[in-house]
Amino acid sequence: MTDWSGVRTWEMLLKKIIWTQLGDIEGKKILDFGSGLGITANYYAQKNDVTAVEISAQRVADRRQEHQYEQFCGSTEVLKTLPSEAFDVILCHNVLEYTADRDEIMRQFARVLKSDGYISLIKHNRAGRVMQMVVLLNNFDHANSLLDGNDGMVSEFGEIHYYEDSDVSEWCEQLKIIKTMGIRTFWDLQQNQEIQEDPEWQQKMIDIEMRVSDKKVYQDIAFFHHLIIKKCDV
Repeated sequence: MTDWSGVRTWEMLLKKIIWTQLGDIEGKKILDFGSGLGITANYYAQKNDVTAVEISAQRVADRRQEHQYEQFCGSTEVLKTLPSEAFDVILCHNVLEYTADRDEIMRQFARVLKSDGYISLIKHNRAGRVMQMVVLLNNFDHANSLLDGNDGMVSEFGEIHYYEDSDVSEWCEQLKIIKTMGIRTFWDLQQNQEIQEDPEWQQKMIDIEMRVSDKKVYQDIAFFHHLIIKKCDV
């Protein structure tokens, strides 16, 4: 049972959808790169051997750790010290938008990933962000800027450097996207703040998000894309 105290509702919903899309994972070696406050690392540590890497020392100090997992404070330099072909699953959720060495990170992922393993990559979708700016926030200037190809901004992490799904294979030719799913297709269009706190409503939202997550027409406007990536022969 995950303790959601202190977690924002939208973040809780996001993680629940991601975990549902990934299905049951047990007895695996997992790398959580950009682990933040450790909510996901702590969750998977219940049934797996988890290694977490987070650049923020403050977040590492404040992390969730009800279940035992190995934690490193750092970024790409830590990746380079990890053994090759060591992990069954690599989690990289909302991280690459804020890094300057995305190609090197993906090459390191390919190195430390087992031949039959996979990467779970969560990324911002520009079209979904435009929808959010127009419908939810009435921020037409930001929406037009995004449509012009400019980067965005979030108060907590700074500038969002958007990238396309296809860039993953360009950064590392060993990696191939085998599945794409949408996340938060509808959430950001729902402006009833009170109903969002209703657990029954939350579950209904998760259920309908799951129904459309593999349909391209909904993926195109989802706020996030969830990419499942595997190694391929080159």
